Amino acid sequence: MLAQSSSVTPARQAAFAVLRRVAEQGAYADRAFHAEARDLAGRERAFARQLAYGTVQRLGTLDHHIAALARPVERLDPAVAAALRLGLFQLLYLDGVPDHAAVAESVELAKYEGERRGGHRLVNAVLRRAARERPRPPGDATPAAAAIHHSQPRWLVDLWWRQFGADEARELLASTNRPAELALRVNTLVTDSASLAGALPVPTRPCSVLPDEGLVVDGPFDAHGHPLFAAGAYQPQSRASMRVAPALDPQPGERVLDLCAAPGGKTTHLAARMGDRGSIVSVERHAGRARALERTVGRMRASCVEVRVGDAAEMTFAPEFDRVLVDPPCSGLGTLQGHPDLRWRMTPEKIEELAELQERILERALGALRPGGTLVYSTCTLTVRENEDVLRRLGLEPASVARVLPHQERTEGFTIATVTP
Repeated sequence: MLAQSSSVTPARQAAFAVLRRVAEQGAYADRAFHAEARDLAGRERAFARQLAYGTVQRLGTLDHHIAALARPVERLDPAVAAALRLGLFQLLYLDGVPDHAAVAESVELAKYEGERRGGHRLVNAVLRRAARERPRPPGDATPAAAAIHHSQPRWLVDLWWRQFGADEARELLASTNRPAELALRVNTLVTDSASLAGALPVPTRPCSVLPDEGLVVDGPFDAHGHPLFAAGAYQPQSRASMRVAPALDPQPGERVLDLCAAPGGKTTHLAARMGDRGSIVSVERHAGRARALERTVGRMRASCVEVRVGDAAEMTFAPEFDRVLVDPPCSGLGTLQGHPDLRWRMTPEKIEELAELQERILERALGALRPGGTLVYSTCTLTVRENEDVLRRLGLEPASVARVLPHQERTEGFTIATVTP
């Protein structure tokens, strides 16, 4: 899709291509980025990621400004819209980027890619005006204004406003646009926290909740490209996600069922907590994701895990498991920092469909639990419909519910309910 121009940096070319694929093809931002930035490394790759993810995050605010400065983006050539969004993001949100570079390279992108003659001149005029005027979004006093200010769909702002109240909703909305934290879970089957910290090329600090099992990375780090990742010494995993396995508290020698298990971070955490003694049956519906799960299990040296391909909403299990983890498909609205386009993909209708699926999976899971066993129901979202309502509809009163809020704990948003029926 992207014509090469020697006057445009590779990072901006990659980010521009990601924006067009997301807008025109419905591509997922992270997958498009991995494809478009595959030849980039180091600072260039980091800058491309910042540009692509940041622009997608701020689409609501950027489009508000573009409509005021020119016309609604729906009436613009797709390449012109992408160039305007990319240039405007740099002007308004990246202090370290010179205005002339943001404007000139965005104009070049529109010149090479614009399908309508003269589109680059519109980009030049709009961005120069924006550089002079520095437009600001409205405040966030009302849900309508907050949707523009924090670049969120209006329905989601209304939902958080009702669920958390205005003040906390504003804090939560603001947190979704901060850079995602990189945390690593130490694989205690292979190493320990101190040894791993000493072997990594970047500064780290222990996770406050799990200091012996988690490290927070301070600085840029290619977690998937380092040899210690391939050696199974760690798993990139948010601090919120690391709290799920301790909530289930599996013991060595027990029999554990893990439903909807891919990509395997929680599965292998369970195995490490058990000292790789006992058995874990991990179920994944999609064959490709199940194969990826098997690779993760092998890399993390979790030999007690058996991967099964199947639909957790349809499978039947004997009531023979000491502990069951239900980590079902959910809206993912607690992970907006790391998944910038998710806010634009999710809808209230999809949440209702997911909640119905979650109920079916949880019902199957309850049938697999032995008398006196423990079940943990975990989602990476904060909606009542996908959490408390699902438990209530099945008549479950959880022994405890932990809600991890991004604006309070600087990590992903999770809801973790422990049930002992």
